[in-house]
Amino acid sequence: MSTKIPKLKEIKRLTTPLTFRDFKAYDSEGNLLKCSETLSDVRFIVEPKQDILNDDEILQYAPESKSASQIRLKRGFGSIKDVLLVHESLPWILGLYYTVIISIAIPITFSRNIFGMYLILVLIILPLLYLYYIFNHKKYTKYTVKKPVEETKKVETPVQATTAVEESTGLESLKRYEKEINNLNVLFNVKEKVVRELIEKRFEPPQITYDKFMSSIDNCHKLFYAQSDAASNIIDLAVEDTPRVQDEIKGKIDAMKKIIDQIEDLTNELVINISSSGESTDEVKNLLDDMENLIESVKDY
Repeated sequence: MSTKIPKLKEIKRLTTPLTFRDFKAYDSEGNLLKCSETLSDVRFIVEPKQDILNDDEILQYAPESKSASQIRLKRGFGSIKDVLLVHESLPWILGLYYTVIISIAIPITFSRNIFGMYLILVLIILPLLYLYYIFNHKKYTKYTVKKPVEETKKVETPVQATTAVEESTGLESLKRYEKEINNLNVLFNVKEKVVRELIEKRFEPPQITYDKFMSSIDNCHKLFYAQSDAASNIIDLAVEDTPRVQDEIKGKIDAMKKIIDQIEDLTNELVINISSSGESTDEVKNLLDDMENLIESVKDY
């Protein structure tokens, strides 16, 4: 389990919503994030740390990162957006470059210096050749191969929420809640998988306690996605952005966060319980009772 902990911490860092203080963005570990700016987009991206996640996991948990863009380009299914993210400073460099070239070209043109005009023409064409080079996706691939449809789907659809943003309809003013819902979905998937593994390790089946815990986790799963789907439906179907609509969405999101917090508390207690050779299960059983109470209370949302 020790080999999984760094990976799980990194996944949590990548999927936890950002914190904003004094117009600056921080990840869940308090690290200051760099602002990524292109001609059409300004955003803060949490980049995955090196040598922790494999390429498929980076595509799953950090699909908007520069690392994910590099992976997509290497695999041959990147987009222009990926190229611009990998070379995010290129538009500004080209803008400065052509500004200098134009300022030099004007006096050379008026002086009718033929050699100088040819030189300026070459200097104008060179960046265009470079642009063709970097936007040619074939250069990124080690070899030319057609990706099977099944493999592409495996990489691009690991989490039901990551591709929903572009397809969704509804009011633009409510779209700000979508990313938070998506991140919570990913975070819940990670934590649910971990807690199930810990329960199986602590209470090897068949045991009544094992069945009881798994039943509670199943109920949490159903309840969590009921809240998630309800919040997404409100965002997609609402025809007017009113305080009541926002309160409904926030209520669903708060319920999702409570379920995740309860799963995390149970996970921490199981880790402690396992490491202490299972001397006492009272705290774990109390958490199970708290979880069942939470399930009942969230049903009233």
